[in-house]
Amino acid sequence: MQAPGAASRWLLPLLAGCAGSCSPLCRAARGAPPAPDYAPRRAPRPAPGRSRPRRSRGRADERSRGVRCGQGAMSGDGARRAAGAEREEFVGFFPQVVRRGLPARLSPQVLEYNVPGGKYNRGLTVLAAFRELAGPQQQDPESLRCALAVGWCIELFQAFFLVSDDIMDQSLTRRGQLCWYKKEGIGLDAINDAFLLESSVYRMLKKYCGERPYYLHLLELFLQTGYQTELGQMLDLITAPVTQVDLNRFSEQRYKAIVKYKTAFYSFYLPVAAAMYMTGIDSKEEHDNAKAILLEMGEFFQIQDDYLDCFGDPALTGKVGTDIQDNKCSWLVVECLRRVTPDQRKILEENYGRKEPEKVAKVKELYETLGMKAAFQEYEEKSYQRLQELINKHANRLPKEIFLGLAQKIYKRQK
Repeated sequence: MQAPGAASRWLLPLLAGCAGSCSPLCRAARGAPPAPDYAPRRAPRPAPGRSRPRRSRGRADERSRGVRCGQGAMSGDGARRAAGAEREEFVGFFPQVVRRGLPARLSPQVLEYNVPGGKYNRGLTVLAAFRELAGPQQQDPESLRCALAVGWCIELFQAFFLVSDDIMDQSLTRRGQLCWYKKEGIGLDAINDAFLLESSVYRMLKKYCGERPYYLHLLELFLQTGYQTELGQMLDLITAPVTQVDLNRFSEQRYKAIVKYKTAFYSFYLPVAAAMYMTGIDSKEEHDNAKAILLEMGEFFQIQDDYLDCFGDPALTGKVGTDIQDNKCSWLVVECLRRVTPDQRKILEENYGRKEPEKVAKVKELYETLGMKAAFQEYEEKSYQRLQELINKHANRLPKEIFLGLAQKIYKRQK
């Protein structure tokens, strides 16, 4: 049972004490008269000479033609404006998430603190992929609202995983602010808050997509992805227990398994697969093709994340890296173990997985000595080239723009 102080965080104090000065998010959660129905932005007209690939359910001939990429591409400024407008549209839908994701008597604080603040790549991918895949008759306002809602469902899913992960890893900051469990008065009540974030996903799916023909596909997709991610988290925890440092557990095979299940499925496959189901693309062949690209992209992303945990700027990443202290099976330590001499391995064994700043510094010094920065840069170039090859091979019947756009977003990222 939650302590009274914790309960007051969720239960609004009898809706008293507010004279209309609260935020729009708070007013929505308190059951104030709803704003007019959200009107999604229709997809912009393509620039002259550019034809948007469209897909309609039941149009087998259209699907089999494939899409040629890069013809009449939008200018750089135009693309940035379009991306900015799509982001603004997506963020503008968040009050609907607060209002409908939780019962009206529950405080929106947990949602407001943990769900916004990221880059929204996962949620925006749903919206962008939906617009690329949907035929004209699927671009009606109600269908676009469903796409926005599903995008936010993935952001809620992400918040659930991050709140839980921060507790297990004993992290200090997330997205430039204290981790939720570190806030005064929260503590381990954050475990139940994480469960509520997860439950909000399924409330939103039912409210927005419950009457749609693809609802069961989405439900199964989210349930399966949650299971896979939790398996990945478990594998991560048993590979690198905080209380027992054993470098023999760290192998490339084990690392790839952790990344595939813990990160790649929910961060890359889930958003695109959701958009595919929403536009009637449900064949195993096309989902397998998408998965072949997106799981590889997820590994690329996680290796970047491991590098930034050690060498990134906290002012940009929004968090203080703790992989060394937490005894994590990261790409850096796996690659380091392939390069070390016996004496260098001894240094790693004596210092890895320890909290003392001087021991962490010795591990980072060893990484520098072994040229891990250069090794990562070489990996990044080769991996990005491999992604291009996979896209050309597997995206024959899906718009390449979806995958190329994702790859370009994460290439050379600093946060």
